[in-house]
Amino acid sequence: MKRLFGTSGVRGVVGEEITPELFIELGLALATHLGNSGTVIVGRDPRLSGEMLEDSLVSGILSGGCEVRRAGMVPTPVLAFAVRLLGANAGAMITASHNPPEYNGVKFWDSEGVAFAPAVEKEIERIFYEKSGKRVGWQKLGRVGNVDASSGYLKMVTEGIKLSKSYKVVVDCGNGAASPLTPVLLRRIGCKVVSLNCQPDGNFPGRGLEPNEGNLKELSEIVSATGADIGIAHDGDADRAAAVDEKGNFANEDKLLAAVASRNVRKGDIVVTTVESSKVVYDAVGKKGGKVVKTPVGDVSVAEAVKKNSAVFGGEPSGAWIFPEVHLAPDGPLSAIRILQLLDSSSKKLSEILGALPDYPTIRKKMACPNEKKSETMRKIGKELRAEFKGAEILEIDGVRLDLDEGWVLVRPSGTEPYIRITAEGKTEKTAKELVERASEILNKTI
Repeated sequence: MKRLFGTSGVRGVVGEEITPELFIELGLALATHLGNSGTVIVGRDPRLSGEMLEDSLVSGILSGGCEVRRAGMVPTPVLAFAVRLLGANAGAMITASHNPPEYNGVKFWDSEGVAFAPAVEKEIERIFYEKSGKRVGWQKLGRVGNVDASSGYLKMVTEGIKLSKSYKVVVDCGNGAASPLTPVLLRRIGCKVVSLNCQPDGNFPGRGLEPNEGNLKELSEIVSATGADIGIAHDGDADRAAAVDEKGNFANEDKLLAAVASRNVRKGDIVVTTVESSKVVYDAVGKKGGKVVKTPVGDVSVAEAVKKNSAVFGGEPSGAWIFPEVHLAPDGPLSAIRILQLLDSSSKKLSEILGALPDYPTIRKKMACPNEKKSETMRKIGKELRAEFKGAEILEIDGVRLDLDEGWVLVRPSGTEPYIRITAEGKTEKTAKELVERASEILNKTI
């Protein structure tokens, strides 16, 4: 059976893979899966195609007999939290997260505010491709209402938060869904906030949506120029957070993950992260007596493992972090609070906290590969990688990861874009580059 879902819902270019017709049928498939009854909360980010796709998805859901509550433009974590708080049966967030403005998609959430598991996604796909969606008669069509999803979320994440001082924070929301929310949230906990790119705009004119070092140059400059304590950035739907330290330097993603992950770890606690994560995470958690569990890339896999293992934290280097004491969705605004609490509890600056952690240089590369050829390409290179990296410890829960004494290399297909990604880490930058080059040669020949 064909696949609709990647590592983070259904996603593609609007007018090509993503169409109103697709969303009508997806809405019907969701309603059918829910037994043609119940309530679905629907939210979206500010993409120009969002309202069009929202109307289409809502039409499909209503035709399947389910009620809809529109949350309007909200961050993904707000939508996920609202599903559980308001007792809905499911949630649907229309977003393409960090992808460019021409992309859009949808991600579904269960009644506990957890992203649909792969088995449930496959059931939605089965209904979709078999065209077995069940439409109800006109008397049983669902009804539409509106819901305020943000108020309950803001109250929940800020309640009981007390910082020892008023931190100056520059917030860059990338013109995304958190633009009206994160600055308010941080002011509520006593921060002095400078807003950057905090006007929702579906063209995303301020910067590239992925909150990486290349896209956050302006944030770095403003943090440094204004004497701020820290800079915080989100992607389009704010399920991620990135940081800039007080010197204006982009915070190393793996080190930041390690620092936040280990903050509250006690002996025997479990932290969940993905096969892409650095050794620095294992070092930091292990130093506190904790254990790290690896999962495939994607917050769905991380959330499942957090729940299964009763973990105290789950996160990816991308900045998608889960705090299970609150909820099981990756949460950028909540991550911003946790980073500030890290500063507050240590009485150190972010540069000092991250500077105390060991350096393991990481090199990332991606190579174009059509989605329909990914499986065959990965099957072919598996044998070649084993031959090239003899003696490596091999993990194949998501692509192929090969661990060696000098470092590790991971080759895996992207779940959101037509690429195969290569990530390597070494004790030195030279080693990391060599590992990437060796894997790239094999992949290049195969593609």
